[in-house]
Amino acid sequence: QLQFVESGGGLVQPGGSLRLSCAASGLSLNYYAIGWSRQAPGKEREGVLCVSNSGRATNYARSVEGRFTISRDNAKNTVYLQMNSLKPEDTAVYSCAGLSGGYVCPRSISDFGSWGQGTQVTVSS
Repeated sequence: QLQFVESGGGLVQPGGSLRLSCAASGLSLNYYAIGWSRQAPGKEREGVLCVSNSGRATNYARSVEGRFTISRDNAKNTVYLQMNSLKPEDTAVYSCAGLSGGYVCPRSISDFGSWGQGTQVTVSS
């Protein structure tokens, strides 16, 4: 069974950057699309970005366009979320999950498997 551990979160000032990691164990990521989502207190989970097994990215949130990018290193069984120009509204717990097959990213984040426990990102001065 594929399991994920997210890391790299923390406290950052507005305009700063963070790189989150999603490390998988149990199975190879090679045949999975991997998605990132976030959930702020009192709000529903929101999709952020997804990367297919071929490396093609899908953006679920217009608010992160031009600021966040997703990449994968199959050799390390890890997917990364690079976040630049961070804003206070980006504050949330960020989690990752996978979808087997992985040729394309799903239209809905509800199609992903179980989300990891996540890593907290706080953007504040």
